[in-house]
Amino acid sequence: MKKGDSGRISKNMDECMKCPESHYANSEKNHCLQKSVSFLAYEDSLGIALTTTALCLSVLTAVVLVVFVKHRHTPIVKANNWTLSYTLLLTLIMCFLSSLLFIGQPNTATCILQQTAFGIFFTVALSTVLAKAITVVIAFKVTVPNRKVRRLMISRAPNFIIPICTLIQLLFCGIWLITSPPFIDQNAHAEHGHIIILCNKGSAVAFHCVLGYLCFLALVSYTLAFFSRNLPDTFNEAKFLSFSMQVFFCVWITFLPVYHSTKGKVMVAMEVFSMLASSTALLSLIFGPKCYIILLRPDKNVCLDIRYKSNSKRNSGLNFI
Repeated sequence: MKKGDSGRISKNMDECMKCPESHYANSEKNHCLQKSVSFLAYEDSLGIALTTTALCLSVLTAVVLVVFVKHRHTPIVKANNWTLSYTLLLTLIMCFLSSLLFIGQPNTATCILQQTAFGIFFTVALSTVLAKAITVVIAFKVTVPNRKVRRLMISRAPNFIIPICTLIQLLFCGIWLITSPPFIDQNAHAEHGHIIILCNKGSAVAFHCVLGYLCFLALVSYTLAFFSRNLPDTFNEAKFLSFSMQVFFCVWITFLPVYHSTKGKVMVAMEVFSMLASSTALLSLIFGPKCYIILLRPDKNVCLDIRYKSNSKRNSGLNFI
């Protein structure tokens, strides 16, 4: 018997027997032992860390939402389109909580929900950011003689962007589930003595299409926000939108090579970490500066400050950002 062949045991001096895939040979090479089942469990140190992080971030997002609702009549909340802000915060809570679907023993339902929830919730979040970026561009860059027409354009933009972008992602997910849906898979060779249970993506092409579409939305949002970065400083959301999209884009571009180079529980943990990191970027970079002004610098959260900062700029559309 060859040295290091952990799948075979010696029956006698001249004959070896191969252990079944669900077993492995002991150190003496004379018995087959049952492999233990392994997955990213809530009880593991890695599972505990990711679960705790996801729950804390979802609670933090809920706190930010409460702050925005409580201060909804202040200038900074009104100036940053409170409807889109509420939508984004609620979606971020779902993004954080959906990462918990990747932790625990997989089953058919969770395997399907993992990818569909990931694709849909992140699409809603990014399309909301895109709606914010387009609103900024319209409010400050487009010249419309009739103020009513301008208000109509700004108010309708978010109403169409979010459902249209989400429907496109739903189409991708629908094709994915019909052609080659995710399923439970076992890997008996990734770790010695363990059978790794995880969710197979099914169609790799569909998975990369969903992820590519998210990166496309992030890139478009970043481009629009980048060209609007030099607008009035006090409530210039474009800068924070562009920063958040940069981080989001970098996280998922980095995710692909690292994801394909890992195996087992680490691969699942890497996907959860990428979800948490990208969602945290949206939360901290978009809402962090606003919460700072609302809670710590209320003296800046006044209409006079807005007018002063926007005197040198085109300020007719400021209340719609």
